[in-house]
Amino acid sequence: MAARDPLENSAPLIRRVYSYVAYRIGDGPDAEDLTSEVFERALRYRKSYDPARGTPLAWLLGIARRCVEDAFRRPRTSTIGALEGASPENVEAEAVQRLTLAAAIERLDERARDLLALRYGADLGARQIGVVLGLKTNAVEVALHRAVSRLRTDLQEPDAKGAAPRPDPAGRTSP
Repeated sequence: MAARDPLENSAPLIRRVYSYVAYRIGDGPDAEDLTSEVFERALRYRKSYDPARGTPLAWLLGIARRCVEDAFRRPRTSTIGALEGASPENVEAEAVQRLTLAAAIERLDERARDLLALRYGADLGARQIGVVLGLKTNAVEVALHRAVSRLRTDLQEPDAKGAAPRPDPAGRTSP
């Protein structure tokens, strides 16, 4: 019996993979290119997909993780696609918030960044992340909680000049 094609229903998979990639490297043309690279690799290696080892999404996210790692080894160019559609009066505030959050995420270790990208970028639950990373669900939940806590703490600390606390990832400011 032939194995089912992992790319049979690709539209929702493309969205989830793109969301993960965009969360890791920022959205825009770079994320689109990297998502295309993920699916090119998937097409090349689709015969290696084993349904017993996980879902097509888990398989694709494994490929995406390797593509992101490869992308970090290459020189990067920044894009400003994230600000396209922002109202002119909010562009500065939105840019500062995005840059502040991006800087705080970059200060996290690689594992925490990857967990956050899988959870919030690819919109996976702890069980699905566990399948992708080969971890128990409880370990994923604890690691996610710690990563979010470190991120919140970092975002709520006043900067070196004693300025007001920065907004947290949800856009709220601390009391």
